[in-house]
Amino acid sequence: MASACAGVEPEVMMPVVEAPPAYATDLPPSGIERDWWLGYNDPVLDALVRQGLAANLDIDAATDRLGSAAELLRAERSDLVPSVDGTAEIGASLTNDSAITASAGLFGLFNPDINGRLAAEVRAAAADYAEAEYLLADQRRIVAAAIASQYIEYRRTGAQLELLEQSTDLQEQTLRIVTLRFEAGLAANLDVRRAAADLAQTRARRGLIEIARNEAQNALAILLAEPPGAFAVPTREEAEIPDYGLAPPAGVPADLLRRRTDILAAEARLAQAAAAIGIERADLRPSLTIPGMIGIGDGTLGGLFSDFLVGIGAALDLPLFDGGRRRAEVAAAEFEAQARLAEYNSVFLNALGEVENALVAIEAYQQRSEALSEAIEQSEVALSQSNALYREGLASLFDVLDAQRQLIASRQSLIDSDAALASSHTAFHAGIGSD
Repeated sequence: MASACAGVEPEVMMPVVEAPPAYATDLPPSGIERDWWLGYNDPVLDALVRQGLAANLDIDAATDRLGSAAELLRAERSDLVPSVDGTAEIGASLTNDSAITASAGLFGLFNPDINGRLAAEVRAAAADYAEAEYLLADQRRIVAAAIASQYIEYRRTGAQLELLEQSTDLQEQTLRIVTLRFEAGLAANLDVRRAAADLAQTRARRGLIEIARNEAQNALAILLAEPPGAFAVPTREEAEIPDYGLAPPAGVPADLLRRRTDILAAEARLAQAAAAIGIERADLRPSLTIPGMIGIGDGTLGGLFSDFLVGIGAALDLPLFDGGRRRAEVAAAEFEAQARLAEYNSVFLNALGEVENALVAIEAYQQRSEALSEAIEQSEVALSQSNALYREGLASLFDVLDAQRQLIASRQSLIDSDAALASSHTAFHAGIGSD
């Protein structure tokens, strides 16, 4: 680990964590990286993300912080040039002659920065500005991913409500058949009760789905700086879950993560900490200030322009004894830099973990959705056969209801799996810091 302990301007300590040469899970390259949400081919999602990037309040706050950092950097740079202040004074004497006095002058101050403190302060302010710039970009990354995630959840609940209607229709048909058979003396009242119970169980799910749907819509409203309750997600004809039709972009971890903005912000904080060491070390060295003055006036109103005075001087500050305070402040800044280095490495590892998890999830949910699609096909055949056998009296109602439950459960699981797959693509692009 590099150390910043010699000289006024320490080198920026670089991270000790290295990215692996490849991800643990590889997927074929073909994805897009900028405006990655276009891969869902959903115009409603595209409109929501663009609205959020333009209106989100957290992005507004980050933009204002960037403006503040820019002004503070400008203020620090101004200390490298001389400053000049003007004064003017006029008054009346309370003595018997009631004389009026007047004077004017210019006072200047210049710090040649022989110990490097001002330059270090500029570097620290520049690092703060870079961090604010990266945090603004990172907030955009976070907002785009959050909008996509909540939109996928909104579409998932819509698909669940549509499935609920289909399942209710299916179970109502079964209940009607069982009721007719009971009235004809071909089935027991117990069968009617079982069919009615399954139907009621399905209907009971509506409230939970609507709660989740409302929460997703309100979350989208907040992300778009809209009042929850008054905002409505634009409608679509179909209730399908967005399908990300592209594979993740190719690249090794170091390449893909290098532009992730929270990592760049952590690197800027590391540079700021290194500059802070330079600031504290500068206090161990002499400092020089050069004051100057230009004055006019002899103290009377009539002699305002009769006298002209120019003065210049120099003040050298030599640090001699402070009980160890300055060196303690240097040591504290060095410890802080070590902490920033550890934080950088932590951010990098967490980002790498997010991408690895997303890649594994993409592959796993793709396989799961394929298996569930097969399960649905088999369950549909099983339900059709059990219904036919039940009508002939060759199967029990229990067989029919069991086949129905399996089909409904598989369809619900497929919706959840497809939503998780779509969310995994969002997590991947958020993980690599896509724009």
